Amino acid sequence: MASLQLHLLPLSTGPCLPSSRFRRSLVRSSTERQALFNRIAPVYDNLNDLLSLGQHRIWKRMAVSWSGAKKGDSVLDLCCGSGDLAFLLSEKVGSSGKVIGLDFSKEQLSVASSRQKLMSKAFYTNIEWVEGDAIDLPFSDGHFDAITMGYGLRNVVDKQKAMQEMYRVSKAGSRVSILDFNKSTNPVIAFTQELMIDNVVVPVASGFGLAEDYKYLKSSIREFLTGKEMEELALDVGFSNARYYEIGGSLMGNLVATR
Repeated sequence: MASLQLHLLPLSTGPCLPSSRFRRSLVRSSTERQALFNRIAPVYDNLNDLLSLGQHRIWKRMAVSWSGAKKGDSVLDLCCGSGDLAFLLSEKVGSSGKVIGLDFSKEQLSVASSRQKLMSKAFYTNIEWVEGDAIDLPFSDGHFDAITMGYGLRNVVDKQKAMQEMYRVSKAGSRVSILDFNKSTNPVIAFTQELMIDNVVVPVASGFGLAEDYKYLKSSIREFLTGKEMEELALDVGFSNARYYEIGGSLMGNLVATR
């Protein structure tokens, strides 16, 4: 069984979505959520590697591949964090392409920018880091050839609005690839996730002084969307096709939606 990867943390607060299928409970304010991501930024990458035994790198490559990004494309990585998916996208689009990494955490963007400066590959200069909100994107309609979102949708205040924004800024025929924890309808998988959070994730996070922050992870998965609900959400906002893939021993999932 794959190890759990720790990318998305406690739930955020915000307006409920119009449909009861996509409604979530209110746990934390946006300000608290932003402070949390700023606080964990220095240890974010180390925790990801430790908790997933490095497997998050495989899942992210899969997400980028599913996005369909290619040489010369203009692409967007939402909730980019420290930049893992943005760097992978940069390799795909090359020097003739453009990558925008957007996040609401200044500290995470600072880490991403520092990593970019340390990279030796010339095409990484095609990445621009933007501080912004996934539910109010500062881009024109039909701007991007591909969009990725790694471990971000579950913590967005309004998931439907975020999906609408991705639809708005993507070009006709382009793809959106969204990687996150899988909310399994299989009780064995769900039990395994919670067992690992209680006995692996929280104890490891406690070594970094973040135990209280990561205790919310279990409830956030419970209140997240199932794969079927994610497909329905994508179709509801206008995407022509949506398919959800369970990966990582069904502990993770990836939605692929075509504009």
